[in-house]
Amino acid sequence: MPPNAPPNTPAQTTSPAARQTRGTSVAALTALTALAPLSWGTFYVVTTELLPPGHPLFAGLLRALPAGLIALAVGRTLPRGAWWGRAAVLGVLNIGLTFPLLAVAAERLPGGVAATLAASQPLVVAVLAVAVLRERRSAWRLGWGAAGMAGVGLVVIGPDAALDAVGVVAGLGSAASMALGVTLTKRWGRPAGAGPTAFAGWQLTAGGLFLTPLTLLAEGPPPSVDGPAALGYLWLGLVGGLLAFVLWFRGVTALPVTGAAVLVLLSPLVAAALGAALLGQTLGPLQLAGFALALAAIAAGQLPAPARSRD
Repeated sequence: MPPNAPPNTPAQTTSPAARQTRGTSVAALTALTALAPLSWGTFYVVTTELLPPGHPLFAGLLRALPAGLIALAVGRTLPRGAWWGRAAVLGVLNIGLTFPLLAVAAERLPGGVAATLAASQPLVVAVLAVAVLRERRSAWRLGWGAAGMAGVGLVVIGPDAALDAVGVVAGLGSAASMALGVTLTKRWGRPAGAGPTAFAGWQLTAGGLFLTPLTLLAEGPPPSVDGPAALGYLWLGLVGGLLAFVLWFRGVTALPVTGAAVLVLLSPLVAAALGAALLGQTLGPLQLAGFALALAAIAAGQLPAPARSRD
């Protein structure tokens, strides 16, 4: 015991009840964080069924910038000092680059291939956790990350899957961009005095401002918006943007980074489930096996790595 430590430190007096309470709070936080990728999984069906075609960047812009401005108004806290630059970097990585790269991948690749490439994010985070966060290498995390990616592939890749070099680079780039953003979010944490809403608002606003000129250059004037499209944009902005990213960044700063990252596998699984339930798409035995494998990877990602898996 350090010489100045009190006689009864928390580590010495933690009771089984206290440990159980802490475990329950971590489980609750994980469940809340999982709501973010669950909501992102609705993006495909909302885009295809409600939004005007040919404007994916505009959809990303409306998903980010209005939500960011609302979060800034609610959080009423602006960055200070170095956090102006950090918020800009995180906003570009987590949102500003991720959204357009995903749009390019979805445009040039079959949806299943694009989703599988996006599912490589937990693998990238596991590598970056070693390089950026100085965590020990873990075959457990790498193995389950690969298993989760394979499970998503079984669910969403069809027999007509084709590869396009630009699409593949964009898909991997989107996964790498958000993986680096998640890792840096974990490294820098959330500054004192900034709540989860304000912290999300900084990044959503920075990402939305980055997307604004890209959207105007690539897509021109905004499309006409009818009633269903308005509902779709509201859903993506308020639920898939504001609420989802507040929960996501709150969880990323508090949970183990690899455990949070593997939750993104829920997004393509929800997209596939909604496709089966609402669009008449079928899931055969192979797809169901992939579902089970991906869910097992998500569950395993929440457990501490066994000591023997770290070298």
